[in-house]
Amino acid sequence: MRIGFGFDVHQLVEGRDFWLGGIQIPAQKGILGHSDADVLLHAISDAVLGALALGDIGIHFPDTSDENKGIDSKIIFKKTIDLITEKGYKIGNIDSSVVCESPKIMPHALSMRSKIAAIANVSIDDVSIKATTNEKMGFIGRREGIVAYAVVLLVKI
Repeated sequence: MRIGFGFDVHQLVEGRDFWLGGIQIPAQKGILGHSDADVLLHAISDAVLGALALGDIGIHFPDTSDENKGIDSKIIFKKTIDLITEKGYKIGNIDSSVVCESPKIMPHALSMRSKIAAIANVSIDDVSIKATTNEKMGFIGRREGIVAYAVVLLVKI
């Protein structure tokens, strides 16, 4: 077994879509990034890569590459899953937390869990998504950004 930890942070801005956990969520502000900026899939992908000491998504999908401009983070996550499968591992389970003031995340958690589980080829019961606010403190509290944390367990196939 191998354990990996992932973290990602992005700015919230007007004029962008809000993609989280592979789904689009209605929101006043969207998430800024070189890709679709799905902070949750980025954190999970980093955790998966980290568990096998394969670096992070910045190495595999650099934000300096025009090829990755606007890329759907579900593609990043799928390619990450393919990479660990080639190395002889699969996801055991995923535990994640999203920190933002708005929009409310938990009404969408089941849809996100379902999307993530399908890509990772695991049961929805193997994917946990939690959400909290930052109690109106700091850049998150001012609704300037969003953060996601993830821990994954990989098991040998």
